[in-house]
Amino acid sequence: MRRDALVLALAALLGGAAGAALADTSRTQEINECRVGEIGTWGDGRDRPALASPLVFTYNPDGAPPWFSASQVADMVAKAAEAWSDCGVRGEVAPWTGAVQPGQVLVQWHQRDSLGNFGLANLDRHTLSLGPGAFQMLRDRNPAHDAGETLQMTLSHEMGHFFGLMAHSRRCVDVLSYYHNGRGGKCFKRDPSAPKLVVEYRHILPTACDIERCRRANGQPPLPGGRLPGR
Repeated sequence: MRRDALVLALAALLGGAAGAALADTSRTQEINECRVGEIGTWGDGRDRPALASPLVFTYNPDGAPPWFSASQVADMVAKAAEAWSDCGVRGEVAPWTGAVQPGQVLVQWHQRDSLGNFGLANLDRHTLSLGPGAFQMLRDRNPAHDAGETLQMTLSHEMGHFFGLMAHSRRCVDVLSYYHNGRGGKCFKRDPSAPKLVVEYRHILPTACDIERCRRANGQPPLPGGRLPGR
């Protein structure tokens, strides 16, 4: 069984740190551009082709925290699926009909299946489980934080596993990143001072290097110039 949970910068998010206005040009460049030699992972998994092509997600709003409307979360699922489509595997969203259709990935709110995390992907069961308890804790500890950004990041991160990215990135800005490996290793960035400017350094959607890895895993040609389309 393949399960994977997103670990966020909880010390900052739950501690009430204020998010500064982003004037960090270096971070923006990192998001839109993947330079030679920047792709690196923690070696905690082996990338592979996407679970299906196209990948169809459906969102069940039952059990969602009351401050997230059904349409708001559905729009976030669609935004993440569209962003990941740049890797050459089409991401689609089907309306919730009360039951999961064969081949669909169910996006759900489920405390047990999320194992208390913000989100967890289970590729065997075709589920992406969001943790209501984690988002409640975030709201209780830091009500000023935009939980919508955390939710968008969580969806994008977990959806990346269904598109074939099984290992976690060592590039801090990537939505598939882990900041450290628990053994003293830390993620890398072009400007070492940049993380001090923001509460959460990860992007909320897949970056150019996330997409480049995904294209490699799915046998697609590289992005022209290593840049996201239209950037």
